[in-house]
Amino acid sequence: MIDHRQLGVDLFNYVWTLLDKSDRAPEDEDELIHAAHASRFHWGKVGTAENFGRGEWQISRVYSVLGRAEPALHHARRYLEICEQNGIADWDLAFAYEALARASRVAGDEEAARDYLRRAREAGEQIADKDDREHFEADIAELAG
Repeated sequence: MIDHRQLGVDLFNYVWTLLDKSDRAPEDEDELIHAAHASRFHWGKVGTAENFGRGEWQISRVYSVLGRAEPALHHARRYLEICEQNGIADWDLAFAYEALARASRVAGDEEAARDYLRRAREAGEQIADKDDREHFEADIAELAG
């Protein structure tokens, strides 16, 4: 029997090891894309709307890091749609706007990036958990930097 939850978790974490790798080869970049999509696929079998959204966020981050604006924007928009359709706020909503800001910057749309960054900060102020809020603020500071 396939353990979709464990595969989703393991692949999600594996993507971060590749993102943190300083000397990524083209093959690593391909693996990043495939692993992020595979993680989202497995979460799609067993997860919640939050899991689906976070999978879309990670895929958007991968494409942003790789400089691929169109798919980064697509998956960031999907994350925001999932949040809006399911009444999800807090951490997820803040990071949906962060993903849109990051992807907009990759697309060269600085006006949209600034607007989404502003929305991300506003949503980030509503993050209830202090550690989650600090993690979010560190990501935003890196993006705004």
